[in-house]
Parts: sequence; C-alpha cells; structure tokens
Amino acid sequence: MQTTRRSLLRAGLALPAIGAFAGTRASAAEPFKAAWVYVAPIGDAGWTYQHELGRRAVDAAYGDKVKTSFVENISEEGSDAERVIRKLATDGTQLIFTTSFGYMNPTLKVAQSMPKVKFEHATGYKRAENLATYSARFYEGRYLAGIVAGRMSKSGVLGYVAAFPIPEVLQGINAFLLGALSVNPKAVVKVVWTSSWYDPGKERAAADTLAGQGADLLTNHTDSTAVVQAGEEKGIQTMSYNSDMSKFGPKTCLTGVTMHWDQYYINEVKAAMDGSWKSKDTWGGIKEDMIRLAPFNAAVPGAVRDEVMAKLNAIAAGTFAPFSGTIIDQDGKTQLAGGKMADKDILGMKFFVKGVQGKI
Repeated sequence: MQTTRRSLLRAGLALPAIGAFAGTRASAAEPFKAAWVYVAPIGDAGWTYQHELGRRAVDAAYGDKVKTSFVENISEEGSDAERVIRKLATDGTQLIFTTSFGYMNPTLKVAQSMPKVKFEHATGYKRAENLATYSARFYEGRYLAGIVAGRMSKSGVLGYVAAFPIPEVLQGINAFLLGALSVNPKAVVKVVWTSSWYDPGKERAAADTLAGQGADLLTNHTDSTAVVQAGEEKGIQTMSYNSDMSKFGPKTCLTGVTMHWDQYYINEVKAAMDGSWKSKDTWGGIKEDMIRLAPFNAAVPGAVRDEVMAKLNAIAAGTFAPFSGTIIDQDGKTQLAGGKMADKDILGMKFFVKGVQGKI
C-alpha cells in the first residue's frame, strides 16, 4: 500500500500528515511505514526514477504489511529538506531514505534529534547509530561505457555534462576516460558543469556547448533525459546514465549505466521490520547487481560488445579494477603508481585524470 504526495513547500503549503502515531512503533494491526525523499520529479527515467522503482519493489514484495510514501522535487538548498524529513519522522514513519548527496546534513540533524526513527542516506558519508549510508560503485559502469565510447567515437572527443564536482561525479568522469583510453590512447573528455542535479534546460545547453566544441559522443551525470534527447536531435551518439534512456534516443543512444536499488530497499525494509537493521555503509557495484549496462544499440558492433562484457565479468570477479595501474592527473602528478587504488582514495577523489579538459 502506498501514499504519494507532491512537495508543496515552495508554495508555502504544509505537507499533508502521513498518519498519527503513538511513538515510532506500529501496533500489530498497523503496517510498517517507510518513506523516500527525492531531489527531482520522478518522471519516467533518471536518478529519482530508479529509486522510485525500488520503492515500488518494496510495495510489491510486502503488500499491506508495509505502507510506503514519497516526497519528490525537494531542494537540497535552504530548509526544505530538513522540514520534509522531520515531518515524515514526526508523523510516524519508521524508516526514511533520503536519496541525494545534499540531504546529508539535514538527515543527520533530524536523525540525532529522533533516535527511535531509522534513516538511510544515499551517497553520503555521515552516519549515526540510527543513520546508515548507501551508494553504488557507479564508476565501474562508467569505465565500461568509456570502452564503448572509445571504440565508437570518430573524433576521440567525448562530452560530459556534469552536475557538481564531488567525488562521486569525479570518479565517473575519470573512469569514463580511463575506459576510453584503454582502447583509444588519444581520447579526451570535455566537461561542462550545470551546478544542478536536475535542470533539463541547463543540461541541454551544456550538450549544445559540447557539441560545438567537437564532441561526437555525449554522456552526463545529471538526472534528466535532456542530453540523450539533444544527441538524438543532432545525430550525435550518447550514453545514458541512471536509467536505460534508449527510447529517448533510439538511433543514437548506444547504451547506458543503470542503477538498481530494488533488492537493497527490500532487504533494508525487512531488516527494519524484523529488528536486525543496523547502521552501516553499503557500497555495491556490478558484483552486487547494483550497477548494470543498458542493452546495446544495434549500432554497437558485436566485437565491441564482447570486449565490454569480458571486462564487466572481470570487474565482477574482482580480477580487474577501473582505478588500477598507473594513473596520472591533469597536472602531471602520479595519483597511482601501480596496483589498485584503495576505496578511501576513490571515495575522496579530488582530481581529474590526464586527458580531462575541465576544472574542478
């Protein structure tokens, strides 16, 4: 069973009540209550859409035993996020998932003031006894997409529309170029920042800018379908992110890095219900089936598909890591001199690899 609500906070309206509760524990007759906070409209593709699919999977798995809800299009700036999270908690929600990096501090603040409620924050690093963190190794999929880009680009100039220069995004840009360089040593990546996770207008404008700079393949780390749609209109190859966006670029979208939260959410809700939930950090990738590649466009040759799938299997088996070998940054400094980069260094990444054209 689900309850859906639109955010009316920006219009100065109060969030509707989720349901009165005595404390934070439901009686035997009441369903367990879980809620999700989204940074963008759900739409039909993108970051928020993939999390919404996970929420729906919880509904399907537990039926009337669980009552889920969501609030969408909540800004990371100002006080909106904290108000929404606190409202959900005070209205009796027992487990709250906040699904964007900028919700980290508001989530922590509410969690510290409401220790009986459980919280989980996506892509952050601050935890508490009742606050867990979770994310995916997006960079693994980016490396694979980079191989496709390196093989399919004629100019070797790859365009990347990116939201914010945080480690998660830098990992993706660097892994994408490293994948491309593994098959085309002359590949470069041009980056344009939008300073927004979801702004179709800015994303399209950035795609136009990159096309004007000679990029013949575009990808993005933003939430809308604008880059894929722009590529389709211009006849420029693209790769989607978050979701399979091939329906928005049937001729030009070659593949995509897709995220899958379904099983994670099902497991976490179960743990919260049966009392086994614990605060922890989860960072899953291809091996854990949290990251996949979207189906290949018919334009991608079979040999390229086989090459990519072989590397995917190596990543899953642990015999290859995207951040391994010798890695030189754009300033000529050696960031890795052989071996495999440690997780702590990936998580704190603050550099561009040599060949990225852009500033942090």
